Amino acid sequence: MSSPVLAPARRRLAGRQAETVDGLLDAAVIEVAESGFDGLTVRGVARRAGVSPATAYTYFASKEHLLTEVFWRRLSELEPPVVDRRRSAADRVAESVRGIALLVADEPELAAGVTTALLAHEPDVVALRDRIGAAVSARIEAALGDRGNPAVLRALTFAFFGALITAGVGNLQYAELPDLMAEATGLMTGRRR
Repeated sequence: MSSPVLAPARRRLAGRQAETVDGLLDAAVIEVAESGFDGLTVRGVARRAGVSPATAYTYFASKEHLLTEVFWRRLSELEPPVVDRRRSAADRVAESVRGIALLVADEPELAAGVTTALLAHEPDVVALRDRIGAAVSARIEAALGDRGNPAVLRALTFAFFGALITAGVGNLQYAELPDLMAEATGLMTGRRR
């Protein structure tokens, strides 16, 4: 059974519940910046948000769940990319992922925490990870256009998440992701920039 935060009614949280969830998410960003992922705890987030640990656990099963929700919310607040069909597929894909690549680029501890959190196997994280994957794939698909090859879409989605993990562990800069995606798109479609 999914938690109230992940249920379809999640967006219908109102009043104090919505404020509590928002406060917990804001507190999680501050806590992970100060303590890193290893030092992050739901109890510490609850304390910073001014609520009891029991209240925090009502909405979030773990620190992984908290950070995955932070990333999901940031992703879902991004404006859809403007797709200029006069540009190459490589340039369109690069532009479509630019905002995603920069969601946590300036927050290294959050970026590392989100990278770890997204890999958790708990049901709340898996549900959010599926939503995140679908949203990223939809952005890439829109950039590829109506006649996009499903195999290319899958490969580019895999490439993006592989690059995101690589950046999250510090072996790549987030700002490099759009150009790497343009390069991958050019290789896969046979059309360069």
